[in-house]
Order: sequence, then C-alpha cells, then structure tokens
Amino acid sequence: RERVTCSARSRERYLRCAENMDSSSRRFSLFDIVFLVLTCHFVQGEDSAECPGDGRMWLPFGLSCYHFVHGEEDIAKSYYLQDAKDMCRGYDLVTVKSAEENDFIIKYTPSVWKSRMSIWLGMYYDSDKDVFRWHDDNSVLSYSNWEDGGSDDTDLVLLDTCVVLHSETGKWENVSCTEEPENGVVCKTKAVWKRPPKGSPLLSALVIISVVLIVLISAVVWFIHQRNDSGSSVLNLMEYHLPFRSPSTDQAGLIQAEEIEAVP
Repeated sequence: RERVTCSARSRERYLRCAENMDSSSRRFSLFDIVFLVLTCHFVQGEDSAECPGDGRMWLPFGLSCYHFVHGEEDIAKSYYLQDAKDMCRGYDLVTVKSAEENDFIIKYTPSVWKSRMSIWLGMYYDSDKDVFRWHDDNSVLSYSNWEDGGSDDTDLVLLDTCVVLHSETGKWENVSCTEEPENGVVCKTKAVWKRPPKGSPLLSALVIISVVLIVLISAVVWFIHQRNDSGSSVLNLMEYHLPFRSPSTDQAGLIQAEEIEAVP
C-alpha cells in the first residue's frame, strides 16, 4: 500500500509540474503574439522607387532612372553635345560612377540601337583644378574606364574636350565638344523614393489599447497562479489544461526512482 501511495504522490507531483510548464509556455506564447502584433502594425513597409512619368520609357537601376533616346523609327541619329542636352532637358546626360553602372549601359544598348554607339557622357573638364567632373553634382571622377592612354591621350584643346562611352567595348574616349556629333544619347535622373501611406491614428490607438489590456490580463493571471499553486476558478476559465498523458520513458524513470526512494 505504501508503494502504491508513493507512486500516486509521485505521479501527482509530475502532473503538477507538467501543468505549470504548459501554463508558462502558454504565457510566453501570449507575449510572443503581442510582440508580433506590434511589429506587424508599426513597422512600415519598404520605400518604393519611381521613375518620372513623363511619357518616356525610363529604366530603373540602382538609385537612378535612365532613358535611352530613340531616333526616328528607332534609327539612331547623331547629335551635337548641345542638342543631346536639349534632348534631356530637365534631366542630365548620363553619368557613370561605377563599373556596375557602366556594364548596365553597354548591356542594355543593343536592345535599343543595333549599331555601334558613342554615347555622350555628362562630363566636363575643370581647367582650374585640371580634372574632369560630372555635370550632375560637380564631383570628381571616382571611377573611370578610359581607352589605352587614359584621359590625357588627346590632341584636343582641354576646354573643348568631352567624353563618350563606346557601346561595344564600354571604354571612354575624348572627343570634341563642338566639332563632331555623336549618335548616342542617354538621359539620367534620380529615382523618386516614396513611403507607403501610414495607418489611421484611431486604428493605432485601438491596437495599443488592446495590447495593453492583454499584457495586464496576462500579468494578473500570472500573479494569481503564483499565489495559488493548486489553481483557481479564474485559471480554470482562462487556461486550457491538457488531458492526462502517460509520461515518456525518461519521465517514467524519474517517477520510479522517486517511488523507490520513498519505500521504507
């Protein structure tokens, strides 16, 4: 009889411990849900980039948008530098500030023009500093892809020196700004970044109030549970107790060990 009594007590202690663990797990899951609700409600969606909607076809790449100027009936025409700027009025002639951007231009060019192109770059020579600069932000070149000989391989007057990008090779060449036209024009502008619309203030307030109530109720349940290990009517109403399950092999071993120690 003593052995049976000890076994019953051990089983009761085991079940009580299991119920406490299940209750703690449910409370932890409740706080997880609260955290997820707050995260989903208050984390804004990612910003989106938009290219100009002026009727032209703009291609996004990185943080910028590009328009490859088509000639009449998709036949490329030649433009002097000033004409090229007029074609991109309100925007800039293309600038190339990385190897990735250079590759993007030469890879897309064949889908627009079928022949070899020399694309005007939005670059000018700064005689005061003896360097080339980009028109869009007056920055000095941090990336270049000159043909053999570099930027100094020219007989042109530096003040009349402009630069083109050859579509077949991706290399840059010095050309006259005024004497000869070139047949490639690409316009460039920064992409416009827009944020998604924010949620309603009333909805945000309701979510906050709901979360606070859930946290308070959880705190009250936890406090009552700590004060009364045997359970209460409140806990019985708010918690779901798992049906009796036979302990696993390891758990049965622990119970049996307790039984043996309890036998006189």
